Amino acid sequence: MEVGAAAFERRLPRLRGRVRRAAFLALDMEFTGLHSTVPQNNQPSLFDSPAERYRKARQSVQRFAVAQLGECWAGTENHLPRYVVHSYNFFLFPSTLGVTDVEFTLSASSIQFLSHYGFDYRKFLEDGIPYMNEVQEKILSQHLLAGGSKVSSALDRDVLKKAIDEVTCWIAAAEEGESMILQDLSGYQMFEVQLVLRKALQNVWTQPLGDKKVMVKKVSPQHRQLLENSRYDYCQKELILLSARGFTNLFQTLVKAKKPLVGHNMLMDLMHLHDKFYKPLPESYEEFKRNIHSLFPVLIDTKTVTKSIWKKCPFRHVTNLLEVYEVLCSSNLNPKDSTCPVIALASDCSRYAEKKSPHEAGYDAFLCGSVLLKSAHLLLCRSTDDAVEADPSFSQYLTVLAEYLNKVNFIRGGVSSINFSGEDVPCKHPPALVVHVRGWPGLNERQIYEEFKAFCRFDIRQLSKNQFILLSNKFKHVRLVLGGYKHHPHLRVSVYGHWRHSPRVSCLLQVSGIVALWSLLAFVLGGAPCCSL
Repeated sequence: MEVGAAAFERRLPRLRGRVRRAAFLALDMEFTGLHSTVPQNNQPSLFDSPAERYRKARQSVQRFAVAQLGECWAGTENHLPRYVVHSYNFFLFPSTLGVTDVEFTLSASSIQFLSHYGFDYRKFLEDGIPYMNEVQEKILSQHLLAGGSKVSSALDRDVLKKAIDEVTCWIAAAEEGESMILQDLSGYQMFEVQLVLRKALQNVWTQPLGDKKVMVKKVSPQHRQLLENSRYDYCQKELILLSARGFTNLFQTLVKAKKPLVGHNMLMDLMHLHDKFYKPLPESYEEFKRNIHSLFPVLIDTKTVTKSIWKKCPFRHVTNLLEVYEVLCSSNLNPKDSTCPVIALASDCSRYAEKKSPHEAGYDAFLCGSVLLKSAHLLLCRSTDDAVEADPSFSQYLTVLAEYLNKVNFIRGGVSSINFSGEDVPCKHPPALVVHVRGWPGLNERQIYEEFKAFCRFDIRQLSKNQFILLSNKFKHVRLVLGGYKHHPHLRVSVYGHWRHSPRVSCLLQVSGIVALWSLLAFVLGGAPCCSL
């Protein structure tokens, strides 16, 4: 089900109830960009430690916005032996109800990619649900507390001017008690118009009517004072903040519920959750890990889970979430297993049962939740020689998933996963290779990459003027290159050895050699016998 700003506040109480009743929550996001090209060398690399990758990703997260957020809430209902799935697709747009205007970047490749899969940019721009983090909310709250009314963005100034002109012309001839209707105002503009009119005109009162309308009524100063003290005033600070927070209200419900949070390759999702709805990302990688673990004590990355399953089971090789889902749904997987969980889409979210919608956040969240249940059931079946009892509980699934909890997949780096509840464990990579260049002056990293890409994909870093380090995550690629470059006229490839190839070690040995030589000379010259006449 798609939800935009126009319907979000009305649906919020029901959404909160479903979060509280869910067994777990699956999440997916679409962004206005993924990896920032500023500064240079910001792309993920096998050379990255988790802290280095976090630093790179943090710069990207700060530049891009969340365009769409999908959530899938699954749980058993009425004690039936099946999981009922409620999958929602939320269009988001940074809150414009504030004293500072949010800036974000659009990546051309990301826009093209999402457009190819049918992303509706009009809904993103015109009906995106607002959101803000705690720092932005504090600034707005202080501004409202100080009596500020200048909360409009440049985008809304024409709308405000038109509304003020209409009211100014009308009020001159209006009688006390008469009213007029302002139309075609968005949720944020409705607040902005009311704040500006109330501050400028002491003899008017305003009230939102819904359906993008605001009533303006001419009143006496005494009546105005009574209305201002009423608890039904829709321009009270708390109600303005509720509207400005938008989707952040639901995020806070997710945090309080402490349900297992499920994603697929979810590191960037977690970073955007922290930055957009909680607090700006800290500089410290370890502080980020602590904060996320405090917000969401149980994380499950289905990429981490399925990578392990694929190593143990003879499934065909697949590369994306939809293919993983299709393999796990295959009738060849467990043809005689009648205990496999039944997953049923709720009646108001049935579109995904009829149509595949890859890279739509709500659909990918549904796939993610389904992959979790099917993977957990497969692990449960393989953990025992006995038949699995009918209708296993979700707590049984969590037990067999214990080794994967809080371990988020780390794409092409120094560890296989980030452990949000402990220390990161380095993974075993193939040995690094060193390329020594002879008779080919001026060679750079890009040219080395072009030379070797026909064999496989390597990450490359220049070691010295004539030496480059190559890293791969596949042993067969290392063997291919070692065998293929035995007799190359200009490139000599060998396994990297720290003591042989490290520039620091070479420098240290050279300095040590010079010091040793001078010491020897000093000893020889200083210890020579003096000649006497």
